[in-house]
Amino acid sequence: MNVCNGVHRMSTLPLEGIRVIELSHMVMGPACGMVLADLGAEVIKVEPVRGDGTRHLPGAGAGFFRIFNRNKKSLAVDLDSEAGREALLALVDTADVFIENFKPGRMGQLGLDHDTLRARNAELIYVSHKGFLKGPYEKRLALDEVVQMMGGLAYMTGPVGQPLRAGSSVNDIMGGMFGAIGVLAALHERSRTGRGKEIHSALFENCVLLSAQHMQQYAVTGHAPAPMPSRISAWSIYDVFSFAGGEQMFVAATGDGQWSALCKVLGQEALLGDPSLASNTARVEQRPRLLAHLAEVFATLDAKALAVELERNGIPFAAIRRPEELFDDPHLKASGGLAPLQLDDGAQTVVPLLPLSFDGGRFGPRLPLARVGEHTAEVLQGLGYDAARIEQLRAAGLCRMADKRDAPQNLSVPR
Repeated sequence: MNVCNGVHRMSTLPLEGIRVIELSHMVMGPACGMVLADLGAEVIKVEPVRGDGTRHLPGAGAGFFRIFNRNKKSLAVDLDSEAGREALLALVDTADVFIENFKPGRMGQLGLDHDTLRARNAELIYVSHKGFLKGPYEKRLALDEVVQMMGGLAYMTGPVGQPLRAGSSVNDIMGGMFGAIGVLAALHERSRTGRGKEIHSALFENCVLLSAQHMQQYAVTGHAPAPMPSRISAWSIYDVFSFAGGEQMFVAATGDGQWSALCKVLGQEALLGDPSLASNTARVEQRPRLLAHLAEVFATLDAKALAVELERNGIPFAAIRRPEELFDDPHLKASGGLAPLQLDDGAQTVVPLLPLSFDGGRFGPRLPLARVGEHTAEVLQGLGYDAARIEQLRAAGLCRMADKRDAPQNLSVPR
């Protein structure tokens, strides 16, 4: 391992030597490729000659490309042309994994479906990211928002009668993660059998897994679970409170020990002698009265000073943070959870790493974010294309090669 700013960086990577072809866009497929790339695989992202449209999304999609496409190479070819498909098929012959997340039937139209590619490369692991697994819904198009509505998550997140999607692309990201898990399992099995597998990961089934605890809540209790804003809490103190300076903080006391500690921190020892609050079950029955009283107490306190006492006494708490504040989170900065990434325009940002360590090491950015077609010549040359043939394809508009990359820029406050 290397040490940078006190944080261990991996000098060897578990998926070194694995070649992945990624033909995907938006979040789900790229998230799968990002996980594999961070773990050390060579991931070659195949883009249209004009570039992946995700590169230029506005608004809520503005950060998609840079976060889910790090550590990848870019091959830009026209797959609607015979020459472009020929190049991709030659690349497939050298690959271990093929990732796609296009609408049902598109890969078949291009001659890139599983059966066709497996006939060329029996060791290939073929990963499809779709809206639904096999069944009555499989031909439907889906989005994260669609399956959150179908899969019970939006119902559970918003108030009664106001379904609300989660504030992140949770199914797209987790769907990509499950695709990557499938790849790891298939690579392990291939080491014994010598043959690849066809893997399907789907948004809807992913969302159903997220809702499974509520399904089983109904099975256990016989009562339909209420949306989270109106749920019957399993714990007496498990809420967001407002403080003297206008700050908000989530505070929880999930057991008798935490309840006792919280009362002492707040100077509310008298509550410990109240027989109606003697157990968590009893306190849940008294929640409206109890929360109203504690809300008055919290409203007189300084949030930062109380946070120190809550942490010292082992009481769960969390300040309410906005995403942009995480760039300055002291834990993320000190632990190496954020790392610099050079962007395709030469600027820098910092990005969160995979949420795991490997013998104390972290998997961080190794390559700058690729420009459209930055590695086209390199990849084609590796397939035996000579310079004249590559130039012929470029001149015909069938492939694209990026200009030479500018020197990295070191910005004082990368964001």
